[in-house]
Amino acid sequence: MSDDTIRLVTIGRMIRRRWRLLTVLAVVGALAGYGTSLLFPPSYTTSASVLLPGQWDERALLTQVDIATSSSVVDRAAAALGWRDISGSELRDRVSATAADGNIITISGTAETPERAQQLSDQVVQQFVTFAARIAGDGTDPEAAARPEALRQMVAQTSRRITELADAADPGQTVESVQTRTELANLRTALQEAVNKLDQADPTANKANMVVMGPAARPAGEAPPTRMQLIVAGALLFFLLAIIGHLTAARMSRRLRAEPEIAAALGSTLLGTVDVPGERPVRRPEGRGPRARIRRLLCVDVRWDIPTPQTSGDEAGRQLRYRRVCARLRDQLPASRRLLVVVPDGDEIARRAAWQLVAEAESDPSPGSSSGGYPMLQVVGVSVDRPMVPDRDGESGALVVLSAGSWTAGELAGIAEACADARHEVVGIVLAGTVWARPTRSADRPREAATPALAVGDDVTGGSG
Repeated sequence: MSDDTIRLVTIGRMIRRRWRLLTVLAVVGALAGYGTSLLFPPSYTTSASVLLPGQWDERALLTQVDIATSSSVVDRAAAALGWRDISGSELRDRVSATAADGNIITISGTAETPERAQQLSDQVVQQFVTFAARIAGDGTDPEAAARPEALRQMVAQTSRRITELADAADPGQTVESVQTRTELANLRTALQEAVNKLDQADPTANKANMVVMGPAARPAGEAPPTRMQLIVAGALLFFLLAIIGHLTAARMSRRLRAEPEIAAALGSTLLGTVDVPGERPVRRPEGRGPRARIRRLLCVDVRWDIPTPQTSGDEAGRQLRYRRVCARLRDQLPASRRLLVVVPDGDEIARRAAWQLVAEAESDPSPGSSSGGYPMLQVVGVSVDRPMVPDRDGESGALVVLSAGSWTAGELAGIAEACADARHEVVGIVLAGTVWARPTRSADRPREAATPALAVGDDVTGGSG
């Protein structure tokens, strides 16, 4: 797993084999999200819009946004609302404003109830319009404000004088009289249009004529994050963290999987690989405590980082692999010898494979042949934490049986050192793997399935004699 690319099939295999643990972690995350929602009471948000007529550049709009959320406006709104449980500074944190296209200022208010949120938005909008109008009126120079009015009066007098001149002109229909009256009418029209443009371009009038585009709507739902969103986010967060934790642990795992690495750690050669039909592991006495039950309930004991076992051919094909391993041992050892089969404790697959090798060695079809037949195998379980192998007593060496991806290089090196301390030469290695066997009748169950599990240091001899 440490050198493999993480694929979707790997994540799918993890979810299938650890779904109970992932479900429990997701529930814990949902409870954490629910607890977080209790710390933050629900809130509601609504908004109202104000239209600014006339021409406004971007900087002027941003200035109006700052005015809408300033303390001058919000404090006046707080005084008008009269909420004793909220101060003006706290209310400023609940008010926001944004500028949109079309010279529209949107003011939003957040409160713990829909009614209060609506009242807050409407009151802030009202105070903003009033304050902006007062700023526009207070900031105008009196002399500058009087000039447009004086100009209007002058234009009005000029228009009346033009009318009098037009009436006093020659009432005849001569070309000169008609031309004079036409020019006077055009002059009066031009003056009136100039006054209208002056009124439209007056910034004081524009700022004083802000339009509130309706009251704020009462919010129908909570503002995010809602309680349900926090619950879902907590469950999803814990689930993803569990997935990432599993993948990280698998990436950092130092368990050996490749055959050359295993052979180098034990200092011997690989004699072959054998298949073990997949079945539920045997419950050992030491695995019946409360912690063991919890681990089994959460599927923690199930290895998820090993590939899904492939479907096996038939019983004859599996026995052929064991027979070939026994044949290689017979060719490698002189005459018929006893051989110690070392199995790491906790490796259920290797233990079952070792007993199948014992059964195959006992069924030697040619015990009286010149080659001496298959060697007699003696199975012993060795703890990887403190490996201890029985001293040599007529054995010709040790055969290590284990499953790939279960042990680190240091653990295998410890087993090899324990064999060397007991004066056992590691003559070979057998790797055991799990396969899915086709359903068979109960009478055809393999012989090793009825063999009891070995405790640490058990010494059982296979064969007769």
